[in-house]
Amino acid sequence: QVQLVESGGGLVQPGGSLRLSCVARGITIDAYTMAWYRQAPGRQREFVADDTDGRNPDYADSVKGRFTISRDNAKSSVYLQMNSLKPEDTAVYYCKREALGAVGSTWGQGTQVTVSS
Repeated sequence: QVQLVESGGGLVQPGGSLRLSCVARGITIDAYTMAWYRQAPGRQREFVADDTDGRNPDYADSVKGRFTISRDNAKSSVYLQMNSLKPEDTAVYYCKREALGAVGSTWGQGTQVTVSS
C-alpha cells in the first residue's frame, strides 16, 4: 500500500533547481519527523535531510546550503527544494516518515532526479 507519494523529479542541468514533493495518503505527518533520502546506482541509500517533526531541520554535509526541507501539515505534504544541483546529486529520492513511539517508519517509492548537461 502506497502511503507516501513523491513527485517533482526529472532531468536538470548542473546549477539548476528542482522542488520535490511528498504527499501522505491515509496517514498523518503531524508530530512525525519527515525526511528525504537518496540512492544512486551502486551506492547505499543515504540521508539527505529531515525536519525533526518540523522544528529543527538537519542536512547532510553534501547538500547543506543548497537544499531546504519544508512541510505543510494542512496539505499533508513535505518538500525538498534543491538548488545549485550537481551531477553527484543524481539519484532516486525517497520521502520517509520516521518512526515515532511504537509506530514504525514509512517510505515512499521514490522519484528520479538526474543532473546532467
